[in-house]
Amino acid sequence: MQDHVVALDQGTTSSRAIVFDRGAAVRGLAQREHRQIFPRPGWVEHDAEEIASTQLAVAAEAIERAGIAPRDVAAIGIANQRETVVMWDRKTGKPISNAIVWQDRRTAEMLRDLERQGHLDLVRDRTGLVLDSYFSASKLRWMLDHIPGARRRAERSELAAGTIDSWLVWRLTGGRVHVTDVTNASRTLLCDIRRGRWDPDLLALFEIPETLLPEIVPSSGHVADTEADLFGRALPITGIAGDQQAALFGQLCLEPGMVKNTYGTGCFALTPTGTTPVASRNRLLTTIAWQIGQEPIHYALEGSVFIAGAAVQWLRDGLGIIRSAPEINELAASVPDPGGVYVVPCMTGLGAPYWDPDARGSIQGITRGTTAAHIARATLYSLAYSVTDLLQCMAADSGREVAELRADGGAAASDLLLQFQADLLGRTVQRPSMLESTALGAAYLAGLSAGVWSSVSELGANRKVEREFAPAMSAEERAERLRGWKRAVERSMHWIEPGYPFP
Repeated sequence: MQDHVVALDQGTTSSRAIVFDRGAAVRGLAQREHRQIFPRPGWVEHDAEEIASTQLAVAAEAIERAGIAPRDVAAIGIANQRETVVMWDRKTGKPISNAIVWQDRRTAEMLRDLERQGHLDLVRDRTGLVLDSYFSASKLRWMLDHIPGARRRAERSELAAGTIDSWLVWRLTGGRVHVTDVTNASRTLLCDIRRGRWDPDLLALFEIPETLLPEIVPSSGHVADTEADLFGRALPITGIAGDQQAALFGQLCLEPGMVKNTYGTGCFALTPTGTTPVASRNRLLTTIAWQIGQEPIHYALEGSVFIAGAAVQWLRDGLGIIRSAPEINELAASVPDPGGVYVVPCMTGLGAPYWDPDARGSIQGITRGTTAAHIARATLYSLAYSVTDLLQCMAADSGREVAELRADGGAAASDLLLQFQADLLGRTVQRPSMLESTALGAAYLAGLSAGVWSSVSELGANRKVEREFAPAMSAEERAERLRGWKRAVERSMHWIEPGYPFP
């Protein structure tokens, strides 16, 4: 029986593939890290060829580890790092440069100019987003303006461009299909989220030829078949979603008031708002959550923190105070608290609700008694503080208090982090048995279209909670800790000035 789904989870730091069966159990998993490229301060790039090769390799490896044959695979679902963009030659299929990653800040001044020119209201109304270099449009504009010959070639329809889902579909189909789904399109600053289509006014604003861009399709539905020689037979691609929307779906946060947060490279909290987009009054984002077939588009409010698990990587790779990411828990637990230290890990600027591209990371409150353990604990705590900022804004926008938070992502394995999160929120935090919510969401979207699951309601039986964390902190201590966090954030903001970095 074709009752297995292969989820391709292409993330900021690794390419992963997971094979799920009808009961949403993991049958096979494979993962490979890929390089992070930092050409200049504030610039972040990936090798798109490396992304494609690692993702194809782990897909084949996961199927082999699952002990199944290609004939047992009903469909492929794709989840991807969202705002990262690739531009490639339509004829050769080769990228014309490195991919520009969602964390990249090189276009910050371009966006400030557009805001000064009065374009913010148009952008907010059509896209639900803000003018920030986080999103894709300014990255595409930069490529067209700075890569020799790119604009001329794009205008002659010689080039294609898109987010990572588009790049993977192109490679999986041998260049036959150029598509993106509505969730990824909604993160570009080029999509009218009410209509689910590219907006002519926004294309003109960013000077992006529409011929460069993919066709927009639903998140769940048959969009293409892979090349037969990749996996032994042509496999249907029937689900695509940006990683955070996929995690929202994988956590089965499908009704207004439900909230999930992914503790990954960044932190991303989403709450669905139904089939009507809700404008944020607190500098959150309005985004497309999913679309199943030709059903109406569903929307969500989102808060995005750019650096979360990446700060733990920095402790490992930059400071060398841990040898592996999981070691942070043992080191942090060796002290009872951070000793008054606050880490604000905004190495690539601040996202929601601050939106300050000129902020930079800081460690504050250091004394002679500060140790690596205090910094480790403060780094873990910074994730919880950042998420608390988001959920406070979410409650204000939606008019609903958060009843519970559903957590996933790699850092959600930390009991210390999730207990502190529950304490700061004054709410229960649930950790599911299946932490791979992003991949599971991609599998659900693909499997619904392929008939592995007959309806959304059938998915509920698969969800299991591994542990709940109940708040234990007093209201007074909570308020004092949050007050300290706000002070630390304020002192990290607006750091970049003309002439920075100093010679």
